[in-house]
Amino acid sequence: MPRPLSQNQPVLALKGEGVLVGIIDTGVDYTNPLFRYSDGSSRILRIWDQTVQDGTPPEGILYGAEYRKEEIDEALQAERPYDVVPSRDENGHGTFVTGVVCGGEDIPNGFIGAVPNAGIAVVKLKEAKRYLREFFFAPEGVPAYQETDLMMAVSYLNDVANVLNMPLVICLALGNSMGGHGTDGPLSNFLNYISTRRRRSIVTATGNEANTRHHFQGAIRREMEYEDVEISVEQDMAGFFIELWAGAPELYTISVISPTGERLPKVPLRSGVSQTFRFVFEGTTVSVDYRIETKETANQLIYLRFSDVRKGLWIVRVYPENLVSGNYNMWLPMQKLTDGNVIFLRSNPDTTLTAPGTAAQVITVGGYQVSNNSMYADSGRGYTVAGEIKPDFAAPAVNVYGPGLRQNYVTYTGTSAAAAVTAGAVAQIMQWALVQQNDPVMSNAAIKNMLIRGAKRSDDRGYPNREWGYGALDVYQAFEYLRL
Repeated sequence: MPRPLSQNQPVLALKGEGVLVGIIDTGVDYTNPLFRYSDGSSRILRIWDQTVQDGTPPEGILYGAEYRKEEIDEALQAERPYDVVPSRDENGHGTFVTGVVCGGEDIPNGFIGAVPNAGIAVVKLKEAKRYLREFFFAPEGVPAYQETDLMMAVSYLNDVANVLNMPLVICLALGNSMGGHGTDGPLSNFLNYISTRRRRSIVTATGNEANTRHHFQGAIRREMEYEDVEISVEQDMAGFFIELWAGAPELYTISVISPTGERLPKVPLRSGVSQTFRFVFEGTTVSVDYRIETKETANQLIYLRFSDVRKGLWIVRVYPENLVSGNYNMWLPMQKLTDGNVIFLRSNPDTTLTAPGTAAQVITVGGYQVSNNSMYADSGRGYTVAGEIKPDFAAPAVNVYGPGLRQNYVTYTGTSAAAAVTAGAVAQIMQWALVQQNDPVMSNAAIKNMLIRGAKRSDDRGYPNREWGYGALDVYQAFEYLRL
């Protein structure tokens, strides 16, 4: 990975000293030399492994096990490190992300992280409870996490930064395609709160859902009795679910038509009551929930759960009950969280950024290909349903070079890599502004605006736009604008 320009600049020489980088992911290979000082001791100051249940949890938390630098150093001296600190990254995603943000320099293999001198704190998330995985049809072997555990991870990292008295950037390179794709929601609201605190910043990715055909944008006009939404199921599958969201004061009801033509009558509008129906020929069960969500927005959610689904063309017929704009949106789960290929026939690639990338205060990053300066085709697109500009900008996401699980190097493509690169840029700015006291009151909003201002923009594109936001990440140019 080429050395970032902000490290090459002899006056700035920003390598993350004094900044804490928090990673919330699948864990980290703490034995990798990239995460050690030259004397062999660890640069990792904390690991909270939510999956280890026989260790000592962090203070005030009732699950998982916390390991501090002293214990990690002891493990690195042991013949069998995992007997001392039994936290492993079995997936590799967390190790890769951690390495791209703050891995040390490996000259023979041509690698250096964005901030190789930053402190590191890692949270390994525990998998969602089995009953939740089964309810949402999450396939075996695919990581799936609970929102409450993510919120606890953010709170933990914030507390660690307080104890260590260090500025903190959190890289949260995970996402979910469900929800209303606005700026509200429990996780988004909590991240917004943390992002507005002094010396805190959070970086998220837009996800990789633009080309999965999992978003439908509805538009019912006054002369229309209903609109048909066609869903192609390419093989029999255990099930899937759909969320239909409409902004207040819109109200809709639905019916469902099976591949054999059996029709579920229009389901009456009963908010908060689950109504379940079974199709005779397919043997498929459909549950329908109408909800009015959140005190802030009063938006409508229609939740449809299909189980024991037969292949073919399914139709959700959408009826307007209180029509104002006629606009609504429907989303299928993220592609990796379905056990078969299910798509909208008339899909729309816009408004496919994943939560919590919709949160207003976080820095949300899409992905592009450096080799030809083109957008990474799968990078989630904005805007939010309310029209807020997301992503903020794009960063490298194609064939990004970083550490693998066997202390080797791999290339990875996805917006997680873009989030990791950006978290490194944020840590560099934090070092310059907060640690070196060049701007000791610089906030997360100021950091985000600094990066937006310095983003590279092509003459042949209009900005902001749904793919690139305000352009491509260029932290060096962001510093150049400070001299104006």
